[in-house]
Amino acid sequence: MRKIKTTLWACAAIVAAAGASAETLTDTLVSAYNNSNLLEQSRAVLRASDEDVAIAVSALRPIFAYSASRAYSWDLDTDVIQTTTGPQREDDTSITNTLELTAQMSLYEFGRNRLGVEAAKEAVLAARQALLAQEQDVLFAAVQAYTQVRQAQAFVDLRRNNVRVLEEELRAANDRFDVGEVTRTDVAQAEAYLAEAQASLVAANGDLEIAREAFRLAVGRYPGDLAPPPSFSSRPSSLETARDVAVRTHPSIRQQQFLVSAQEVNVDIAQRQVLPSLRATGSAGYSDSVSSSNDGSLEPVASLGIEFGGPIYQGGQINALYRRAVTVLEQNRASLLQTTLNVQERVGYAWANFQVAIASLEATERQIEASQVAFEGTREEATLGARTTLDVLNAEQDLLDARGSRIEALTVEQDAYYFLLSTMGQLTAKDLGLDVVAYDENAYYDNVRAAPSVFTSEQGVKLDKVLRALGK
Repeated sequence: MRKIKTTLWACAAIVAAAGASAETLTDTLVSAYNNSNLLEQSRAVLRASDEDVAIAVSALRPIFAYSASRAYSWDLDTDVIQTTTGPQREDDTSITNTLELTAQMSLYEFGRNRLGVEAAKEAVLAARQALLAQEQDVLFAAVQAYTQVRQAQAFVDLRRNNVRVLEEELRAANDRFDVGEVTRTDVAQAEAYLAEAQASLVAANGDLEIAREAFRLAVGRYPGDLAPPPSFSSRPSSLETARDVAVRTHPSIRQQQFLVSAQEVNVDIAQRQVLPSLRATGSAGYSDSVSSSNDGSLEPVASLGIEFGGPIYQGGQINALYRRAVTVLEQNRASLLQTTLNVQERVGYAWANFQVAIASLEATERQIEASQVAFEGTREEATLGARTTLDVLNAEQDLLDARGSRIEALTVEQDAYYFLLSTMGQLTAKDLGLDVVAYDENAYYDNVRAAPSVFTSEQGVKLDKVLRALGK
């Protein structure tokens, strides 16, 4: 008795160790977040938008430039003089060297430059929401890859077990044929079902390999031994609740809102293009000129001035740009309304799909129970001669189909739940509580928004070091 207990404890320990080492859905999502090239691409797009703010800020600051030139000139209209060797044309050439430092600064342009900064900031906020939308897509693709591998593995196990059962049925049919209880037809039917099951097993293994490749694409590596997915931590209480959350938080809607705000500023800028601007200019430098007739002289020069001016007529360009800005604003507002409707429609679809998946899973449970009873009863009746081998094989196939339906129903339920979260805007690393180093969208922005004069910001250097360490 003590040996039996020891063996049971050892088996339990092995099972617990296997469960502990199995890869969870959370592990998969963490890997997808850390390995996604799509997220890296979207982060680079966001950093480019951050630089647009720096570019807009630079218009508020003075501009300094330098120039240096060296020019050669010849006077082709020169006189001919008589020399001891005969008539010769005068050589009148000159070399001019110029070095100049210039400065320019916009003093007043009726707020156009400052509005440009505000428009760039709104575009940055829109790009951040686009990054969140991409994050949702990456994580949902990882969920689907996870459930597809588990489904494919479950079908492989199911098909393998079906082959073992049919091999036993074939042996039993041969034994009964040897004693004259069944005919050769019964044996052939068992052989046909076994051959079909073996072919299905090969196909299931192929589907598993395909699912593993899809997993590698979505997650960045091949899957390990996948654990069952966790229970649903939270779900909306009603469809209206889900829709309310989606309208408030979905990144696609928020992105369009920021794009509308940015374009409203752009319309204001376009409207002010007809107004004048005031600029201060200055320059300092020197110029020297050496020619055949003189040795040249250094001439330092400097100037300081104020420029005031504005457009009078540009062929209708300013009005056209204003009308275009208004049209783009109308387009963005219509896109916001349509995006909101699309999100609400997808929430409704996801909600209905999730409810159907729950009901389907419950139905497959009852289907398996009934098919199991029918199979066991048919097999017992066959031993008594009341059923044929074909009846047993058909009952076994019904049980197999019921178990296959349950596997598919589990996958559909998991996908439907996480799809519902994504339509609500809740499928992000933050909302899921993933243990990842979240991308700090403010870090790079804070280092470049003031338009630093260095070519690469300190944060940019750190980000590059991190990416190089990750092999990216």
